[in-house]
This record gives sequence, structure tokens and C-alpha cells, in this order.
Amino acid sequence: MIRCLIIDKIHKRIFEILESAGFQVDYQPKITREEIIKSIKDYEVLIVRGKTTIDRQILENGINLRIVARAGAGLDILDVDYLKENNIGIINSPEANRDAVGDQTVGMILSLLTRLPQADREVKNGKWLREENRGYELVNRVVGIIGFGNMGKALAQRLTGFGCKILVYDKYNSDFGIDYIEECTMDQIFAEADILSLHIPLTKETNALITDEFLSKFKKDLFFINTARGQISPMAPIVNALKSGKLLGVGLDVLECEDFSKFTETQRKNFDFLAHSDKTLLTPHIGGWSFESYEKISVILGTKIVKFMG
Repeated sequence: MIRCLIIDKIHKRIFEILESAGFQVDYQPKITREEIIKSIKDYEVLIVRGKTTIDRQILENGINLRIVARAGAGLDILDVDYLKENNIGIINSPEANRDAVGDQTVGMILSLLTRLPQADREVKNGKWLREENRGYELVNRVVGIIGFGNMGKALAQRLTGFGCKILVYDKYNSDFGIDYIEECTMDQIFAEADILSLHIPLTKETNALITDEFLSKFKKDLFFINTARGQISPMAPIVNALKSGKLLGVGLDVLECEDFSKFTETQRKNFDFLAHSDKTLLTPHIGGWSFESYEKISVILGTKIVKFMG
């Protein structure tokens, strides 16, 4: 019998799928890192969402591991190099939350362009300011999408009804054969984009991709959205670009540090600026976290695990 350890909260559908295929499922969402290290040797399958980094310290104890499965899209919490070197399978479920991320990104774009959150707060506080809340239309705007995997494609599909131009740059993929997008270079995005949205994984290459120099390359002042990973766009250059006017508005579903208690002094100052700006929209990493995606993640992940082990 294949033993599977689940160390994070996950939708119950995965239990039905795995147990019907003969797996023994050990569900321990409250397990500590130390307990994982001690018990991992007894399992062939490990399922994780975001409880802890699955690094060499854990994996070296997983002498019987055949699969590590991530309930979600990103693999940045996994030691991918170690897993590949030791022929341990890697499974994730980016298809499951692409629709939720696409919806969230469109919502952020529209909210920033129309100033809806700011206007809502003002009216509720007894302020009726029409001119101050004059917004922009999305039609005829140029949206630059960096990264055209599941999330980037979901966003592009949703933008087709708004009459905007969709530019797509993906360093590792091309020739998508989709008529409503225009594949392009980064130079074209720098030259034309009114709105920039990131849909790339966090890697050594993309870590701190957004810098003062990067943002200065854009010909136009623009709106910026990040629903990918916070470390890709540190807060400092975002704050600098807001202060200079290069960024007209910013939507962040992710932060470089998502534990407020661990902020450095500089991070605290930058966050305080973002939190009090009327040009920002901040959400707690909920882009892919809908009621529907919660279930879909389990179904897709469970199905992939059964197929892999079959």
C-alpha cells in the first residue's frame, strides 16, 4: 500500500481520489517541521501547500519518497534540484487556480483604472468627489503580460472583451497560435505598455526582476500588477516609481515578505507608504484562492498522483 502524508489543509476530494486508488492517506495539517523530518521516512508521497520549505534537510530523511506534490502552482518552496537529482517526481496543479488568478488580475486592473476602492471609501466617509475620482477606460489600452503559462493565458482570455491590445512576452515559450494576442519582445512592452502584469514563477532569474532601472525603461507611465510572487517585485522600486509618477497605480496580491512580524525596518517603511497610498490595491495572496479553485486543486493533484504512481 502506498503511504501518503498531507501536511497542509486541503479539500476533502483528494482523500476520495487517493483512497479509492488504494493509497493510505495520513492527513496532518497541524504537523510541525520537526515532526515532518522525523516521520517523512515512512511515506512514498508528500503533499504540501505552503507550511514549510521542502528543502534538503527534510528530503534527505525521505528515503522512500517517490513524489512531492504541491497544492498550487509555484514550486519555489521545493528544492527542485535535489528532487531531480534523486529522481523524485514533482507534481503541481497550476491548471486549478488559473481562472481565479485571471479574475483577480482583471479585477485589480479595473479597480485601479476606475479608482473604485478609493471612491468607495470616500463616499462612505461622507466625501462626494467626482473630478478627483475621474478614471481611465481599458479600451484601446496596451496590456503587457510577462509569462504566458496557465495564468497569463487566463488573463489574456478575459481581456479580449475589453478592446485592448494584448502584448505577450515569454522567454521560454513562443508560437502560441492565439489570434487575440501579439507575441513580442520585452523592448516592445517597454515601448508600448500602459499596464504591466506579471505571471512568471519565482526563480533565481526572476528574483528581484523589478528594479528602478527596469521600470525606467518604460516609455509611458503605467499601471503595474503582480499576482505571481512578491520577491519578483520588491517594494522599494515600486515605492520609488509611485513617488516619481512612473507608476500610476499598483495592484499587489503578493509581497516580498508576507509575514508582517518579519519586516525589516526598510520593508516596514515601504509597506507603510504602499498601505497609505490611494494609488495602491493590496490583497493577501488570494489571487488563486477561490472556493472553486480550492476543490479543483485537490481533484487535479489527486488525479495526477494516481496516474504517476500507476
